[in-house]
Amino acid sequence: MTSNPTQEIHPVSTAVDKDDLKIPLIDFGPFFTGTPSDKHAVALSITEAFKTSGFLYLKSHGIPPSVVTRVFASSARFFARPQNQKDGLSWTSPQSNRGYVAIGREKLTTVDETDGETLRASAPDIKETMEIGREGVEGLPNRWPDYLDDEGKEFKEIMQSFFEMGKTLHQQIMQAIALGMNLPEHFFDEFIDATDNNLRLLHYPPVKKEVFQKNPSQVRAGEHSDYGSITLLFQDRHGGLQVRSPKGTFVDATPIADTIVVNAGDLLARWSNDTIKSTRHRVIQPPVPVGEKSEDDSETYPARYSVAYFCQPNDDKLIGALPGTFGEDIQVEKKYSEITAGEYLVQRLTATY
Repeated sequence: MTSNPTQEIHPVSTAVDKDDLKIPLIDFGPFFTGTPSDKHAVALSITEAFKTSGFLYLKSHGIPPSVVTRVFASSARFFARPQNQKDGLSWTSPQSNRGYVAIGREKLTTVDETDGETLRASAPDIKETMEIGREGVEGLPNRWPDYLDDEGKEFKEIMQSFFEMGKTLHQQIMQAIALGMNLPEHFFDEFIDATDNNLRLLHYPPVKKEVFQKNPSQVRAGEHSDYGSITLLFQDRHGGLQVRSPKGTFVDATPIADTIVVNAGDLLARWSNDTIKSTRHRVIQPPVPVGEKSEDDSETYPARYSVAYFCQPNDDKLIGALPGTFGEDIQVEKKYSEITAGEYLVQRLTATY
């Protein structure tokens, strides 16, 4: 499916340009405040990025920097809790996908069926996470620390509010994708109104440099693609995210202040009949800041925090090829059978944990 060549794409700057991988920096502001032409141009820019690299940086996205700072601070306080408190909130099942995941439990490496298992065993992911879903799902409660203390109550309030902000931005980006694919602006609204999304807080603890020297395959989060429709990623200043280029190399997606890294997931690629790309990525050790040492004077890689908001269609929605992505007129067949979004996610999570 291609856009009309007479349609203008919104001017963008390039955030990443290496090894044939180009990731644009897109100003989302005109989508809200510009003319109808401006709005459509932004939509085309976003969709074009998803069709080429599968990634983009988004600024003027509507979530204030002060809110993001507060979320990161609250996340850091949560992960600093005693291990027994965190373990008391443990993740239980793919159907729930809520709760605390200790270091080494999730193994993202999915290079292929054989090598992937070897890498998982030799280089488990060095991270811990807290998974948060929407409230009010019968039998699948979030695992909040609010019963522990006032700080736990504050954590719950902050994350519930942020979850709703992510919901709004998800809807807006999907509206842009719809326009960019010559669909009605609100085409996706009914597919995502239940907010079956996942807010993931991530903590990559400090790691001695020798860990990576002794095991070249060691990473903080293994090579993978995301499962859902889109992911909203908030990075701290340390970095470590790398995106796989068309040449097969991994290119740094360096943090840019007050932006969100947005990438397309596997389900959106499937939904678009592969006109949109879900690109593999990983998290490696960030650079060691000058003069930073561990307590025993050996060099360490610093802690890294990030926040990922995984966007997913409603669990009960049937996902099939989008209009305009298949048909005799463009000589493209449907590549995938229909599947509900919930069934697809459970399949992927079951293979991951």
